Amino acid sequence: MLDYFDYKKLDAIAAAEGIRKKDFTSAELTEASISRSIEINPSINAIVIENFEHALVQARELDEHPALFEKSRVAGLPFLIKDLTEVKGLGTSYGSSLFENYISNKHSNIVAKYVEAGLPIIGKTNTPEFGLTLTTESAANGPCRNPWNLRYSTGGSSGGAVAAVAAGIVPVAHASDGGGSIRIPASCCGLFGLKPSRGLTAIENTHAESWEGMSVGHVVSRSVRDSAAFLDVVKLHSPHLYPLPGSPDSFFDTLAEGHSDGEKLRIAVQYEHPTGETIDEECLLAVQLAARLCESLGHHVEEAAHPVDHAIAGKSMSRLINTFIYKSVAKRAETLQLELKDCPLETSTLAMASRGAAVSAVDYLQARESLLAAERQMRDFHQQYDVIIQPVLNKVPAKLGWLDMNSEDLASYGGRFKSYSGITALANGTGQPSMSVPMAITAENLPIGAMFTAAWGNDAVLLRLAAALEMAAPWTGLAKAAS
Repeated sequence: MLDYFDYKKLDAIAAAEGIRKKDFTSAELTEASISRSIEINPSINAIVIENFEHALVQARELDEHPALFEKSRVAGLPFLIKDLTEVKGLGTSYGSSLFENYISNKHSNIVAKYVEAGLPIIGKTNTPEFGLTLTTESAANGPCRNPWNLRYSTGGSSGGAVAAVAAGIVPVAHASDGGGSIRIPASCCGLFGLKPSRGLTAIENTHAESWEGMSVGHVVSRSVRDSAAFLDVVKLHSPHLYPLPGSPDSFFDTLAEGHSDGEKLRIAVQYEHPTGETIDEECLLAVQLAARLCESLGHHVEEAAHPVDHAIAGKSMSRLINTFIYKSVAKRAETLQLELKDCPLETSTLAMASRGAAVSAVDYLQARESLLAAERQMRDFHQQYDVIIQPVLNKVPAKLGWLDMNSEDLASYGGRFKSYSGITALANGTGQPSMSVPMAITAENLPIGAMFTAAWGNDAVLLRLAAALEMAAPWTGLAKAAS
C-alpha cells in the first residue's frame, strides 16, 4: 500500500505520472486518500458525504483496464466534489437543512466532465448554506476547520475543498466561485485558486443555476500545473450559455512548453479598498510582496485607481443573487409543501430569499445593465493594464464563530461581512479570470494570498504568471505547517 508519507508529497500530475509508470495503482492512491480522510477529517470536517467504497470500485476498474487511463491526463486520481454540485446517487445538501435527505438523480455538467476524465469521487466537501458567506460553518453540517489552526475559518464557500487539499486528503478538489468562493478559501489555506473566465468551463443549463454566469466551477490545488491540467478537463469547446473565450488547445501544455518566456506584463496594483473599508496591514503586505516579486520578474508594475464603482456593482450582484436564491428555495419549498417563512433556513439565507422574492423585472434589468457597464469599464482598463494585483480579503483569516449566517443580529452580521469581504466579487460580475496566489504568513501562522485579475479570456496569462511566481517563490513548503 502507498505510504502516506510518499502520498502527501505528490501533486496531481506527479501522482498521475506515478500510475502510468506503475509505481503504484489508482486503487493504492485512493486507499491512501481514504486513510488520510479517516485520520484527519474528524478534526477538520472537510468531507460531509463519503463515497469511499464506490470510489475504490472505480479505481480498481481503471487499474484492470489500463486503456481507461487515456481518458485524461489526471485519470485515476481520487477526487472530491463540493456539496453545492450534484453527483448521481449521492446526497446534495447545499449546506442546508432544507435539502436534508435529498439524493441527486443526475450528475451536474461539470461532474459529468470529471467522471468522463476517470476520477474516482471519494466524497463531497463542506460548504456554507447555498455558498452564501465567507466562512464554512453551516448549521446543517457544522464548521469546517482550517488545518493550519483548528480555531480558524477556512474561508468560504469552498471551505471543505481547501481544507481537504491543505490537510493532504487529495492534491486537488473541485470548487466553485460566485463571489470569491475559490480565491478566498485558497488564500486562507495557502493554496492556489483560479476562478476561470465566464463561459470557459462547464456550467448547468440555466442562467439561474450559474447565477447569470457569475458562478463558475474549477478546482483548488497545491500547484499551478495541477490547476492547468484540471482546467483542460472542464473547459468547453463550443459555447453553452455564454460566449466562449479563446483559449489554448491545452492550458497544461502551454505551461509545460514555457510560453511565458519574454512575456512582460503591464500590472496595476491597488492598495486601497474602493469603498473605503480598512485593509489589515498583513493583507497589504501580501500585495506588496506580490508587486515586488512581479517587478523582479521584469514586469512593469504601478499603482492605479479602481476603474469601477464597486458599491453599485456590489448592489447589483446582490440583487441578482437574492433572486437566484429565492428561485432555488421556492422550488424546494414547493416540493416539500412549505411556505418560505417555514423553510428551515439560516437567518441570513431567509432574509436574502425574501428580498429576492421582491425583485421586480425592472430591478433585475437595472442590475444586469449596471454589471454590463462594469464589464465595459474593465475591458477599457485592460487596454492599459494586463493584470491587476489586489488583496483577496480585507482581513486575515477569521476565527470560527466570528461570521455567523444564523445570527439574529443581521445588521452586525452584515457589517462584519462587509468589513471582511474584500473585492473578489467584482470579477464574478464582470466575468474576468481571477486567482489567489499564496504570498505571506501572518503572525498567527496563517497563510494569506494576493489576488491577480486579468481581462476576460486571459486565463492563460494568469496561469503563466502564476507558474513564474511559483518558480520564483515556491509555496509548496507552506503545506508543511498543516501536515
